[in-house]
Amino acid sequence: MKKVAHSNARRTKRDPSNLSSSVVATLKEQIVHWHYSPEHRLTEDELCKTFGVSRSPVREALRVLASDGFVKKLPNRGYVVKQYTIEEIEELYEVRLALELYTVERLATKKQTTQLAAELTDLAQTWTELSKESSKKPDEFAILDTLFHDTLARALGNASLLRTLRTINERLTLFRMLDFEKPDRAEHTCRQHLKILERIMAQDAPGARAAMQKNIEEGRRLIPTTIKEALASAYLRRAVSS
Repeated sequence: MKKVAHSNARRTKRDPSNLSSSVVATLKEQIVHWHYSPEHRLTEDELCKTFGVSRSPVREALRVLASDGFVKKLPNRGYVVKQYTIEEIEELYEVRLALELYTVERLATKKQTTQLAAELTDLAQTWTELSKESSKKPDEFAILDTLFHDTLARALGNASLLRTLRTINERLTLFRMLDFEKPDRAEHTCRQHLKILERIMAQDAPGARAAMQKNIEEGRRLIPTTIKEALASAYLRRAVSS
């Protein structure tokens, strides 16, 4: 019986679908953190060696990443990394802003059930505690910040909106991280998040929208500088590795 279980475990571990998911997750993380310069070519041979897998999971991973917009397929030339331009990042922020403003407006105007009130109260307690901390690293605060906005979208109960917002936030990971490297940004964010929650719970839709817009616009101003830094780092990494 133990031999069968061990055999099944080995098969599961080397399951092509599991291997493909692992490759997708790793490459996606590297792309959103700008480890690759724009148009960097991804070859099957190189990826097979890097991940120690066969061509099948690599091909499936590239297909998934192309479908999700992280890489693009070139005719007869394989795949290259798709990094967004300043204009495309600006567009993502515009869509994100529209979705976030809609979210807080709807939360502030909908009937506040016991469950919604509890979720908002828990969120307020979390960010009140965070405002008293100073030990969080930029990447930790970036994750918590994403979770804050994700929680509001989930509380609204619109699955399509939540799915779209998560896709956008995934591509904005680097910008969030660098945003929290700015002095006092974490402190400002805590205050802004508490203000957003205060206005929602007071059922003040205009106030909630204004507070959310201020929160998002501060990070948005970083875009040109962040992309320049990300490009310089990506090209330097490429030069060192070649």
